[in-house]
Amino acid sequence: MLTLLAIGVIVWLVFGYFGYGRWVARQFKLDAGRETPANAVNDGEDFVPTRPFYLFGQHFSAIAAAGPIAGPIIACLAFGWLPCLLWIALGVVLIGAVHDFAALTSSVRHGAQSIAEITRDKLGGKAGRVLMAFIWIALVYVAVAFTDITAGTFVAGDEALVGTTSFNPGGAVAMASVLYLGLSIILGLVERFVKPPLWLATIIFVPATFALAYVGTMFSHVLVFGHQTWAIIIIAYCIVASLLPVWALLQPRGYLGGFVLYAAIAVGVIGIFFGGYEIQQPAFKSFDIGGMTGMLFPFLFVTIACGACSGFHGLVCSGTTSKQIDKETHTHAIGYGAMLAEGFVAFIALVVVMIAASDSLVGPDGKNLSAGKIYGNGIGEFLTLIIGKENLKFAITFGAMAFSTFVFDTLDVTMRLGRYLVQELIGIPGKLGAVIGTLVTVAVPLALIFLAKPGSYVEFWTLFGASNQLLAALTLLSITVWLYKARKRIAYTLLPMLFVLVITLWALGVMVYNNFQAMTGFDVKFINGVMSLALIGLAIFLVITGLLKLRRDDDNEVISGEFAEAN
Repeated sequence: MLTLLAIGVIVWLVFGYFGYGRWVARQFKLDAGRETPANAVNDGEDFVPTRPFYLFGQHFSAIAAAGPIAGPIIACLAFGWLPCLLWIALGVVLIGAVHDFAALTSSVRHGAQSIAEITRDKLGGKAGRVLMAFIWIALVYVAVAFTDITAGTFVAGDEALVGTTSFNPGGAVAMASVLYLGLSIILGLVERFVKPPLWLATIIFVPATFALAYVGTMFSHVLVFGHQTWAIIIIAYCIVASLLPVWALLQPRGYLGGFVLYAAIAVGVIGIFFGGYEIQQPAFKSFDIGGMTGMLFPFLFVTIACGACSGFHGLVCSGTTSKQIDKETHTHAIGYGAMLAEGFVAFIALVVVMIAASDSLVGPDGKNLSAGKIYGNGIGEFLTLIIGKENLKFAITFGAMAFSTFVFDTLDVTMRLGRYLVQELIGIPGKLGAVIGTLVTVAVPLALIFLAKPGSYVEFWTLFGASNQLLAALTLLSITVWLYKARKRIAYTLLPMLFVLVITLWALGVMVYNNFQAMTGFDVKFINGVMSLALIGLAIFLVITGLLKLRRDDDNEVISGEFAEAN
């Protein structure tokens, strides 16, 4: 049955790309002859025309981080695998890929402006600033959720492996991950000052990256700290990473992380089709499993954010990728296609938990293992099909290290974007503004880490997912206004926008009520309640602003030029 499900998912994703995706592309009237910002500016730094094959890899590794892995695992444990599979499959083709494709095309048509800048252009300066504040809050919760979940993966002794106490699973992953970051810095320095051919750097550093998982198993008792200590260390890393030049860490880490991502996908495909695994988890559990976020409607749709639909992708599309599009027609493969690939990453993560026996998903304390540990164990099991069961320690360490590398990709970009937003909002450029922006952005995550209990990532994750999905809805709102003013079809952006908007406002409203009911003072529930309320207020302001804009002056002639045939 698992193999048939996988074939069905692949066929559906192929149909999405060649069927619905091509139809959406025709609505945008993509023209290979129209000059793109990458060619118009071509400054050799930010604006660089890039071949689609290489740009696809860069864009895919930027969006497909830990989000499409953790969400499906958490949701499957709560609601069963069938609702998760349906939302991933339908959401990625009809909503998520359309969102990414539209955000990328819109940015290319507007001189590679960011989503916030496009919103300011279409809805006014105040709306642009409000959206920047909204994005900042969403980024803060990205940092909180991923810091907590990674700290849990690094904590030692939560699970037994091959019946021996000489190996520490958490410590092995921590050592491998720290060495990976160190290797990335070395690659950055080599590329900056030695400037070897890319092929030479690749054949040296990529195998070294995979070898670090083995080194981690050899020194698994060196980096053994508690959950909160690891969380503080990760926050400190975020501060440093945000202030370092991109060549020193972000670019080399992203390059090496891309190979880890592709390797994890390949291992997942081998496990699904050749492992002979049976589905162990129930297809459906309940519409309401209890607890603060236990209702399938609306919480399934915000628990699985990345992998079905993600507002974070709009920031990547309009922040970096749009500046590298060589031809307008490439936006279909990169915008729509990369999101479909992320949907498949989410499917692999879902399979990892679907085939696991229930007792293997629970730690000694009786609580569910973290999503990072579950994913690491699953990918490790798949990898042993290639390297043998006797190498299980290495295999599981590689799987968990792969998850943590995706997390560090996300944290680096998140902190950098948060710092940029604060700098723009306060108007302080240069190094001083960078330091202030970074410290302001890490302040809330740091406070929540001290206030929250270890392993509270599920609670943080739900609010992250809601803010992320609501950001996607607001991005689609701006794009719908743009299309409406140009007198183009809007149903394919309007209907997804309305669905995601309603479902996320519903989820946030429930979280506001439940958090304020459960709070006992200035605690994590109080902060979550306030943040949820702030997100609702900002979103309602932007929706009202958009509706009022549609009733005012009609600038159809100006905007229609963006759809005119290129000369």
